[in-house]
Amino acid sequence: MHKIKSADLPISVFENVQIQFDEAAKRLNIETGILELIKSTKRAVEINLPVEMDRGGLKMFTGYRVQHSIIRGPSKGGIRYHPDVNLDEIKALAAWMTWKCAVVNIPFGGAKGGVACDPSKMSQGELERLTRRYTADLIELFGPEVDVPAPDVNTNEQIMAWIMDTYSMHARHTVRSVVTGKPVEMGGSLGRREATGKGVLITVKEAAKHLHMHLSGSTVVIQGFGNVGSMTAKFFNDEGSKIIAVSDVYGGIYNSKGLDVPKLLEYVAKKKSVVGFPKTHPINNQKLLELECDILIPAALENQITKANAHRIKTKILAEGANGPTTPEADKILDKKKVFVIPDILCNAGGVTVSYFEWVQDRMGYYWTEDEVNERLENIMTKAFQDVLEMSLKHKVNMRVAAFMVAIKRVVDVIKLRGIYA
Repeated sequence: MHKIKSADLPISVFENVQIQFDEAAKRLNIETGILELIKSTKRAVEINLPVEMDRGGLKMFTGYRVQHSIIRGPSKGGIRYHPDVNLDEIKALAAWMTWKCAVVNIPFGGAKGGVACDPSKMSQGELERLTRRYTADLIELFGPEVDVPAPDVNTNEQIMAWIMDTYSMHARHTVRSVVTGKPVEMGGSLGRREATGKGVLITVKEAAKHLHMHLSGSTVVIQGFGNVGSMTAKFFNDEGSKIIAVSDVYGGIYNSKGLDVPKLLEYVAKKKSVVGFPKTHPINNQKLLELECDILIPAALENQITKANAHRIKTKILAEGANGPTTPEADKILDKKKVFVIPDILCNAGGVTVSYFEWVQDRMGYYWTEDEVNERLENIMTKAFQDVLEMSLKHKVNMRVAAFMVAIKRVVDVIKLRGIYA
């Protein structure tokens, strides 16, 4: 996933998630105090990280780790490296993780971490020193039963390997289950890299069945061509869908007849961007989002579909591969336009689901085949979609409100069983 600028002025993403929570919570008969408890962030930490740079001297970076909830289990959430990382964003992403884990009914709470840095301007050695310092300075927050990090924007298997190693060196023994998204050789799960894109496909398939649509021949637009966007393009292409436009942080490409996805993936592996791919026309971010298509998949970052452009969205299914791509104001407009939105906390939950599988496999020391991983992923994502759809139809609300209602109820049910320690 890549950062793509919104046409609107900056919007507080943490305020967005709180608005989404309130919209769902008011439809549930839950005590106000309990709602305030599960809505609140449990812990937020900001740290300064001194890192020795290759050219000499120290440079200070600001890092964050937010644990939103540990009610249903250890907090779980990725770590992103990006110049625009800030506490508001990390708090929002941690909250979304709580609801995401509850929607797919896996035993985690929500967390998120990040460092304000530009990885594209840092060497491998600088990134390693930054990662190890971040891990060491926050080591009391992490642990297989406490808080389990994973990759996110601009972080990958290698960075997870450094986190695992740093934690293990302090523990004086190898602790594989402290982090997910690791290399398979170090206890990572088969199918983890593809999981988020595969989850997007599974939920869109279910939505298409509900709407009596067919994926074969459907037109698809994908914003963002990192891990999620590229894997999603591959999976939809395999289903016979026609990918007519994609974009990344450098620009977008469009061909109304469809892109040659296998060749595009080869091109991006070499050029590191979709820009300039043969037999395509350049397209900017605004125009890409407004293309007429059957399925629109925002797989970049937050606040991409807003009140400024929502009325120009021309799609049947909006599948949120990214976290928080649609603002609450835009949701109202899309509702009126009868766009079927698959919300982020459902649509992109394939990644955290297979992260859960990795955590389980590490803890029992027995690893599944990729077919087993994919079968379990499909079962969980399909069940989650049907749970949310049932809630949506029963209460006559859109899928986002329904997803939050499902998630909130599951968290509240556990609180009632556990009680409040005093």
